Amino acid sequence: MSTVVALSLVGPQVGGGWGKAQRIALATVDDGTITDWAEHDVRWDLAHDEGTEGSHHARVVRFLRENGVQVVATGHMGPPMARMLATMGIRAVTDATGDPRTVAVAAAQA
Repeated sequence: MSTVVALSLVGPQVGGGWGKAQRIALATVDDGTITDWAEHDVRWDLAHDEGTEGSHHARVVRFLRENGVQVVATGHMGPPMARMLATMGIRAVTDATGDPRTVAVAAAQA
């Protein structure tokens, strides 16, 4: 069974905050192997403070739904974002750091 994992990237590593991420990687993990990988310049770092919390969360929800994300791996996220992901049935893995491909496989299997 495939699992789609979204990871916040800081440079070439996983980390930083989910809601203010500049780039997001999407990994499709199948039985411990990455079968698809894409990186997106989401620029949530800029969009975060440009509108209301609700409009920002709606932007994130749209991205997650459009990409079929099942797991989010990130350095950290605020309680409102964590609640939103839980409501959507998306598992959050926080305190994630390091090589994004390694983190993606571990997050998919956790």
